[in-house]
This record gives sequence, C-alpha cells and structure tokens, in this order.
Amino acid sequence: MIKKFLLAIMIALPMSVFAQKFGTVNTAELMESLPEMKTVQEQMTAASNKYQDEFSKLQEEFNKKYQEFNALDASTPETIKERRVQEMQELDAKIQKFRETADQDLRRQQQQLMAPIQENVMKAIQSVGAEGNYTFIFENGMSLYTGTDVTDVTPLVKSRLGIK
Repeated sequence: MIKKFLLAIMIALPMSVFAQKFGTVNTAELMESLPEMKTVQEQMTAASNKYQDEFSKLQEEFNKKYQEFNALDASTPETIKERRVQEMQELDAKIQKFRETADQDLRRQQQQLMAPIQENVMKAIQSVGAEGNYTFIFENGMSLYTGTDVTDVTPLVKSRLGIK
C-alpha cells in the first residue's frame, strides 16, 4: 500500500512540475509607455527647476560674500574678517542643508507620484498572472537564462493597462 502511494507521488510530482507556467515582464518598458509617466516627469522637472533656481540664488549670495571677503584690504581689522568668514561658513551650512532638504523632498514627491502608477502596474501583472494561470512572473531583466517555455507577458499587461 505504501509502495503504491510512493509510486503515485513519484509519478505525480514531475507532472506537477511540468504543469507550472512561468512568465516574464519588462516593468521598465511598461512604465515608460504609460502616459502618466510623462506627467510625473514634467512635475518632477518643474519641482527640480524650482529647487535649482533657489540653489543658484544661494550660490550667488555665497560667491558675492566670498568676493567681498577677498576684496578686503590688509588694513581691515581681524574681527571684521572673522565675522565675514563666519557669515560664509553659515551660508555654506545653509546651502548644504538646503541641498539635503531639496533631495529628500524630491525623492518624497517622486515616491508619492509613482505609488499609484506602480500599484496599477502590479495589479495588472497580478491580473494577467491569475487569468493565465502563471505560477510565477519574473522581471525580464533579472533572469540569467530564459527557456522556451517561458512567456513574455509584457504585451498582455500593456493591454490590461490600456497601452498600445
């Protein structure tokens, strides 16, 4: 009885492995073809330009103070020179803080703008996977080898997202 059971398992196990269906998807291609991505890129460019303008103003202010410091003649008292150096150091610290804050804010904005797009892509991939009875769908760029029995589901996901 046990031998028959083990024999049945040994026969069924390889068949279940062959019954698995694998797919790949190119999410980078999907994301690039979404019309929403153009809007995200435009918004990110606009925000980045605003930060760049502000950064340029701070940099100009620093350069002006630096030129004024270099223009001081030798007879200028040390306390005035020290105060000017301190002002430049404070402005440099302000510039560094601004740069860090701007980078963090731009990353946060991009995450907020990308979250619904990524969610829609994942839902479409999951939907295609469920409808096509796929065991796994892998990112196309991550596999080192893809056999002939693996299906590229990128076109199916594109159609699910309404992309031509």
